[in-house]
Amino acid sequence: MAALNVKLGMLELKNPVMTASGTFGYGLEFADFLPLEALGGIVVKGTTLHPRQGNDYPRMAETPSGMLNCVGLQNKGVDYFCREIYPRIKDIDTNMIVNVSGSSPETYAECAARIDELDRIPAIELNISCPNVSDGGMAFGVTCSGAASVVAAVRKVYHKTLIVKLSPNVTDIAQIARVCEDEGADCVSLINTLMGMAIDIERRRSLLSIGTGGLSGPAIKPVALRMVWQVARAVSIPVIGMGGISTAHDAVEFFMAGASAVQIGAANFIDPTVTLKVIDGLNTWLDAHHCTSVYDVIGTLET
Repeated sequence: MAALNVKLGMLELKNPVMTASGTFGYGLEFADFLPLEALGGIVVKGTTLHPRQGNDYPRMAETPSGMLNCVGLQNKGVDYFCREIYPRIKDIDTNMIVNVSGSSPETYAECAARIDELDRIPAIELNISCPNVSDGGMAFGVTCSGAASVVAAVRKVYHKTLIVKLSPNVTDIAQIARVCEDEGADCVSLINTLMGMAIDIERRRSLLSIGTGGLSGPAIKPVALRMVWQVARAVSIPVIGMGGISTAHDAVEFFMAGASAVQIGAANFIDPTVTLKVIDGLNTWLDAHHCTSVYDVIGTLET
């Protein structure tokens, strides 16, 4: 079989298939369905400095070829994670990565600094799609200055692999990716969800409690592929692709567009073993095309 191992900066993955934050819990919730150590990495649910209750229900809605969510980063805070969750996941034989969120560069940095102390967490993923409470609720990741402020603050206190998750709700995602690279990001991941809405026409109300939510699932794959292709050509650091991946065919498209690894998100809700099927399918495809490594495919799109 072809070699599936890849490197994302200092981070070594046994294969390029990971799970996306918010769709796989802390990994433990899926342990009855698949061997967690078979995955290249698990990005656990979003973690913030202080506990968050999240948004009111309803906060999920099905849409054609996708789903909307406005969960709102519900979690019990970084201290709870360090005390209660870390001891239960630290010995899982894969890369356990923590998705970090915040409301200011300072809260991002403080949360990251606490995770930096955990020996068995080799990387964090910064979710810069969070609203900047000091700037009228605008997400950090939609401006170069906002993205730079968070990445720079975290880079000063975090010493392991730093992945930055980019928002697609921007005009020029490649420009923001370059800023993140300049401020010390080791890797970028994209795309986060696209803003959307669904309406109950009988009640004349949104299907979500706060009106809008993040769209994920197969519907967003063409947008995600385009943005991964743009970013991979704009930066020299590795790119992790995500957005609508549910088959090995999907994953190969992202590799050809320039991604060095992929994350699978919404598909986990439909099939909890989908990641294993993608790994197996990737092996089959690489063998059928006489590839010796997944690197034979990465960035090979001809335009």
